[in-house]
Amino acid sequence: MDFSLALFLPEAFQCAVVLGLLLQSLSSSSVLRTDASWTPWAAALGIGAAYKGLDAAGILFYGVYQVDALSQFFKLAVAIGFFIATLNASRQPTLEKEHESDYFMFLAFSALGLMFLASAVELVTVYVALEISSYALYAVIPLRAQDKRAAEAGIKYILFGAAATALSLYGLSYVIASQHATHIPTLATLDWTWEGQPMAVIGLTLFLAGMFYKLALFPFHFWAPDVYQGSSNETAAFVATLPKLGAVVVLVRLAAVAHAGHELLTVFAVLGAASMTFGNLAALAQRDLKRMLGYSSVAHAGYVTLGLVSGTKAGLAAAAFYSLVYILMNLTCFWVLCRLADQGQNLAYEDLDGLYKRSPWLAMVLAVAAFALVGLPPTAGFMGKLFLLTSAWNHGFDWLVVVAAVNTAFAIYYYLSMVRHAYTAEVDEAGLAPARVSRVALFWGAGLAAVLLLLGAVPGPVFDLAMRAGAQLLP
Repeated sequence: MDFSLALFLPEAFQCAVVLGLLLQSLSSSSVLRTDASWTPWAAALGIGAAYKGLDAAGILFYGVYQVDALSQFFKLAVAIGFFIATLNASRQPTLEKEHESDYFMFLAFSALGLMFLASAVELVTVYVALEISSYALYAVIPLRAQDKRAAEAGIKYILFGAAATALSLYGLSYVIASQHATHIPTLATLDWTWEGQPMAVIGLTLFLAGMFYKLALFPFHFWAPDVYQGSSNETAAFVATLPKLGAVVVLVRLAAVAHAGHELLTVFAVLGAASMTFGNLAALAQRDLKRMLGYSSVAHAGYVTLGLVSGTKAGLAAAAFYSLVYILMNLTCFWVLCRLADQGQNLAYEDLDGLYKRSPWLAMVLAVAAFALVGLPPTAGFMGKLFLLTSAWNHGFDWLVVVAAVNTAFAIYYYLSMVRHAYTAEVDEAGLAPARVSRVALFWGAGLAAVLLLLGAVPGPVFDLAMRAGAQLLP
């Protein structure tokens, strides 16, 4: 095994951030324990470390850890998401000050686990990395002062996570018993048909339950709306975005295994169709914005399956690109919600009434995020869905493309309801108080909106990085 720090640069930097926050939380100085405001700026440097390692390639730890174009793309996406999420959480009204360093340490530890997950190419290693990223979230979800819903959200996340973990381990035992291998490159060369290896097909399907849980794919989605609603707005922003990256990168790697047997692709497609349909229909009935975003994440998980079932490098690239776009769209939407909820309360559609008069800039940022989540041009969401739909057409699952197109029409109603309330709802102007938002917060919000528009207008450079990753798995 040849170890080089250049191959491990993003993880090494993230480890340093975790260690710094751990030492700070253990400090006897109350001043140090209560001020972790440096975390977002360290996370910004982490983006540079991840970008510098984009061209790294190699195999570490006796073949279970692979540094390649796919892993480096997702590590960069995790670094970007971690920066935005910590910047968003730097002002958190429901977090007790003495827990600030602990809170950011757990978020950093979860992001580190996701980076490990990006390079894991062996099923036991995948499981360990998944648990590293999950355990930290079990601790931060209940951190919402004086709110019983946070404790309920934490318990539900742990219980559903334990059930998904049990299914994954049970499925792993089936895979080992039938295929006598756990390395993904080796598994891709074996038989995965129902006639030849039924136990292997069942085992891998059960193992993927852990990934489906993180992705909130139907029927492993039940935790999402309750956890989003019960946790603080800032915690929900992290839970709703970054863990999805870890799930997608593992599913993209396992797509090569799935294409060795059509049965697994059919499982992906059926669950994807059910996830899109159920998520969108359930979101239509919500009034709480975080519950709506919880059900919409179920629908977006279904959209990702379009790229996984396509059987082409363009499809895998589209899934990778869309996962990055998804976290940017959702974090932008949560950015607005967190700025408006000055006491950390949950918001409903009615709380957006008259936003264009109270804060025109926030209303504009919300509109861009909503248009992107729907998939309207000229936003990144439109390009992401376009890549997914075109990659899956004429590859045996045209019916799934039709289901995705119909569900996109369903999503127009509840996403654009946010814009309707913000711009057209009747309000009493005499009692309308301006939104108290700092210029710095408006600047960052406008920057996120600009990125969504820029990726919609010029997606080529980022999609080319994703294509490199797809070409590596399915040349």
